[in-house]
Amino acid sequence: MTIRVTNVRRTYCPLLSPLAAAILRCACPLSGESAEVQLKLEKMFTSRRKIQKDKGVEPTEFEDTVAQAFFDLENGNQELKSDLKDLYINGAVQVDVAGNRKAVIIHVPYRLQKAYKKIHVRLVRELEKKFSGKDVILVGTRRIVRPPKKGSAVVRPRSRTLTTVHDAILEDVVYPAEIVGKRVRYHSDGAKIMKIFLDPKERTNTEGKLDTYSSVYRRLCGKEVVFDYPVAESV
Repeated sequence: MTIRVTNVRRTYCPLLSPLAAAILRCACPLSGESAEVQLKLEKMFTSRRKIQKDKGVEPTEFEDTVAQAFFDLENGNQELKSDLKDLYINGAVQVDVAGNRKAVIIHVPYRLQKAYKKIHVRLVRELEKKFSGKDVILVGTRRIVRPPKKGSAVVRPRSRTLTTVHDAILEDVVYPAEIVGKRVRYHSDGAKIMKIFLDPKERTNTEGKLDTYSSVYRRLCGKEVVFDYPVAESV
């Protein structure tokens, strides 16, 4: 039996089985640029189910890389295998952090956040191994709804207001550390900077990521935030 594959395009196909990838392996040439294209196709047909974007939106090359990392962990890490089986991401991006470093922001479905938080520490640890030297931040995908027009009967859910969404993103960025205080500092030029105080109990795990938290929150919400720890009061 001869199988011919023509006009293969980069198409979102999350449900194509590994068998289809095997068929492509047999049907496509195995030399030169074709072999490289074939390898990319095989990865796409397996790891692409780990990312779901809005209809008509193609994942970026970096998002494909992150999806592949999730797929590899699902199939190669026994500790995370069962938990990652039904999990996927919505997107991913890299941001610059002070000290010529980079951080990876991974957007995960809001409805799956509970499952993600269950394995958060283990998952982030393994992802940071794959993206060596980069902090990994998981953030729930949320949408802000504009205020309804005056006189409209439409009621905007409180969870979709800009303030609520930004507060929720702030909590996601520092998770699993808890926020124990907030303070807003106003400058003479009218600018303001929010100072966020984190639980000192998590200082060992978070102190090296404070610049990352600031850069990630600025990228997601456009606000300047400084992270610190409350000063212990002397008795």
